Amino acid sequence: MKIFLATGNKNKIEEIKKIFSMENTEILSIKDGIDIPEVVEDGNTFEENSKKKALEIAKFTNMITIADDSGICVEALNGAPGVYSARYAGEHATDEENNKKLIANLQGIENRKAKFVCVITLAKPTGETYSFTGEVHGEIIDEPRGEYGFGYDPYFYIEEYGQTTAEMKDLKNQISHRARALAELKKNIDEILK
Repeated sequence: MKIFLATGNKNKIEEIKKIFSMENTEILSIKDGIDIPEVVEDGNTFEENSKKKALEIAKFTNMITIADDSGICVEALNGAPGVYSARYAGEHATDEENNKKLIANLQGIENRKAKFVCVITLAKPTGETYSFTGEVHGEIIDEPRGEYGFGYDPYFYIEEYGQTTAEMKDLKNQISHRARALAELKKNIDEILK
């Protein structure tokens, strides 16, 4: 069975392929030379964006498609950056620019609680969608640590493990928000695809 992964983010492609490897399933993406249209992520929630992306690309490719929308939600910032995580510092902001803005906005604030949230949606070309959520809780630190992650990983510290998600080499793919959402999808995939 072929499943298309609807993302242009090469880091996400690698991460999802590692986590979601299943027997008799081939995961395809833009890295396989399949061009897909840009989907405007204008939803107010991770789920809305994830569903929209999965459905539009499933219909375009005529393949079962998985899409995710994910980001970081900081308690003291009323859940920001949230759905704007990738473009927190502007439409084409780099990870560095987004992190710089986040740390600047948290200056002088004691409460550093945050969570990574991921909603994974599987869509069929016929229009059905199935969404699953994963979360991981931690806190924001001022100085980056680690070299393995991307996005906000160097600043996202999980006390239970004594590390940022960027310091976790293989562990991140077992405990991350994306890993948890994909685990829920995996649990239900036989039922979805029958």
